[in-house]
Amino acid sequence: MDLVVLIEKTVTGLGFELVDVEQSPRGRVLRVFIDKQEKAGGVDVEDCAQVSNQLSRVLAVEDVDYDRLEISSPGLDRVLKKPADFTRFAGSEINLRLRLPVNGRRNFNGVLHGLQDGKVRLTIDTGEVELDFGNIDKARLVPKFDR
Repeated sequence: MDLVVLIEKTVTGLGFELVDVEQSPRGRVLRVFIDKQEKAGGVDVEDCAQVSNQLSRVLAVEDVDYDRLEISSPGLDRVLKKPADFTRFAGSEINLRLRLPVNGRRNFNGVLHGLQDGKVRLTIDTGEVELDFGNIDKARLVPKFDR
């Protein structure tokens, strides 16, 4: 079974959303980012411990070789990967990088207006743009701090 599929099945089975999985270059460190949309304030240490305990058991049973497992919240600069992320965080400011440039530009910062018909809509400094979802290399929320 694919490692990401195995992790996602375990995480969602516990009632959490799998945001991202990162592996160190040699696969020795597994970083798993989880969220729980309906929980005010996001995931906490107890949630991370619960997922870590269950995932450790599953990875041992599946004989996955790794040295360290890290479970974390996605943080304030959460990565946006799935189509649902671009709908959920509409109205938020994001940083976005494309795989291939559009009009000579790969990096965009702006307010997300969602995803429709495979296009991510943003308002940037020069107006509104539509970018192909399949051309997105990375997208992250821009953290907002109250002063």
